[in-house]
Amino acid sequence: MPIKKKITNTSIKALTVEQGRLNDTEISGFHARISPKGAIKYYFYYRVNGKQRNYFIGSADSLTPAQARDLVKEKAGLVASGVDIQESRHEAKKAEMRKSLTLGRFLSEHYKDYLISMNPKRASQAYSCIANSFTHLLDKPLDEVKAWDIQQWITERRKLGRAPSTIEYCVNRLRAAFNRAVEWEFIDSHNLSSVKLIKQDNTRIRYLSKEEEQRLLDSIQNRNQSIRASDRTKKPLMFVDFLEPLVITAMNTGMRKGELQTLRWEYVSFPNRYLTIRSENAKSKKTRTIPLNDTVLNLLESWRAQNSDADYVFVANNQPVEFFQYQWQSLLKEAGIENFRIHDLRHHFASKLVMAGVDLNIVRELLGHADLKMTLRYAHLAPEHKAAAVNLIG
Repeated sequence: MPIKKKITNTSIKALTVEQGRLNDTEISGFHARISPKGAIKYYFYYRVNGKQRNYFIGSADSLTPAQARDLVKEKAGLVASGVDIQESRHEAKKAEMRKSLTLGRFLSEHYKDYLISMNPKRASQAYSCIANSFTHLLDKPLDEVKAWDIQQWITERRKLGRAPSTIEYCVNRLRAAFNRAVEWEFIDSHNLSSVKLIKQDNTRIRYLSKEEEQRLLDSIQNRNQSIRASDRTKKPLMFVDFLEPLVITAMNTGMRKGELQTLRWEYVSFPNRYLTIRSENAKSKKTRTIPLNDTVLNLLESWRAQNSDADYVFVANNQPVEFFQYQWQSLLKEAGIENFRIHDLRHHFASKLVMAGVDLNIVRELLGHADLKMTLRYAHLAPEHKAAAVNLIG
């Protein structure tokens, strides 16, 4: 049962757990509370803009009643002048927290778990893209990361020859992280939306000539021989790692990089000679099937036998492959092929189909394009069909 008495050394010492609370008789709202374990703390109760507040003053272990009273008088004066002292304390704590919250801490302590909860399959890729690309900013306070920092990074990436699509992906992942930081009130705002990205030529179609294709295949075999020669202690296997199966599959199916990375063995039907791209892994969000020719069918059967315990098709150390840019670039260098991305294997697949006379609508279905507009980029590769059409009325 709360009691009312001036808060002094004597009254504080006499306060019991049963009483629970001691209200001061001289300053309205000043009171002390005792916990079930006997710990006593001072509080100041006040109202501001019609709202009740209970402001923590301090513990009786560190403050005497007289010291607590002086603090309450000070806070009461601020309240009388219209200051919400509880809100001011909250803002001060938030400012201190923001000052110490670096980009690295935000990513590891808050954003990483959010990514996993939203999309477990892509979380690691998105997180690694930010953490590995912006290492120079990880120790910087979150609210001090500015658009200029990112603009400079883009300039440096371009000097190193990085693809605009890769740069855009990482910048967009970083922007998404900062959007969440604002939403969760870790920062008030950010200006990363003003970062200027490099305009991409979406009409660009790069495919391999017959000579380049052969050099790429030769480069794969040279790489295999080199790896085997460097470690003769290992039992010889048909494939040294995932790279050959992944590249050959991409060349013969036109699958996107993300579709290759998320392909599971349960989606490959060897008896029916096709694989399925599930809607959740497709850019179009629509399920599609891709027939398997003899080359990729035989390859995948052998690769499956070598990785019988894996759930995903393309694995390294029994984990889905995420980053293989180094291996891919080394392969291209060995083959003497320039200006060719892993995504261009998709263009290579489509281009070969069109040049072989396959109807554009069939190509569209195989690529998983939402409409024919994207597929029409390949139409110029079949000039003989245009000529044949005109000759029909000649």
